Amino acid sequence: MRRLFLSILLTLFIVPLTIAAELKVGDMAPDFKLQGTDGNIYTLSQFKGKKAVVLAWFPRAYTYGCTIECKSLAENGHLLRKFNAQYFMASVDPIDKNRGFAAETKADFPLLSDPTKEAAEAYGVKHLLGFAKRHTFYIDKNGKIAKIDRDVEPKTSAEDMAKNMEALGFKE
Repeated sequence: MRRLFLSILLTLFIVPLTIAAELKVGDMAPDFKLQGTDGNIYTLSQFKGKKAVVLAWFPRAYTYGCTIECKSLAENGHLLRKFNAQYFMASVDPIDKNRGFAAETKADFPLLSDPTKEAAEAYGVKHLLGFAKRHTFYIDKNGKIAKIDRDVEPKTSAEDMAKNMEALGFKE
């Protein structure tokens, strides 16, 4: 019985932590190919050499904190559009769910869907329960990770994102 318990514990908690190394500042960001709520397919590589990318992972559409975060970005997009950066929110929700969520929150930017969870795994944001962790990745125009915010405050997400983009030099 004890051996079974230890085996389950190892499988659930220790093995998943060793599957992928955690990304850090200076690493090349993993490329992704994800559908946006605007109908377009986005890849990180399409922005390389042109624009920085801010990828804000969120756990689930229609949940309290995610709704607050999405509304923050929608209502304060003017703070973000002055930078030479493309910003997205991304989740593992299906595209139809994210489309409805984007409409409800009046998001004027693309929400990306990763239903296969491949990109979430590559970025190290896939929670053991299957949803994405609330982390924001700031990726410079060369594709390198310039900053990772693992302590996102949904209510001030847009303001914080603008401050970080300013500090990182993501200017026009």
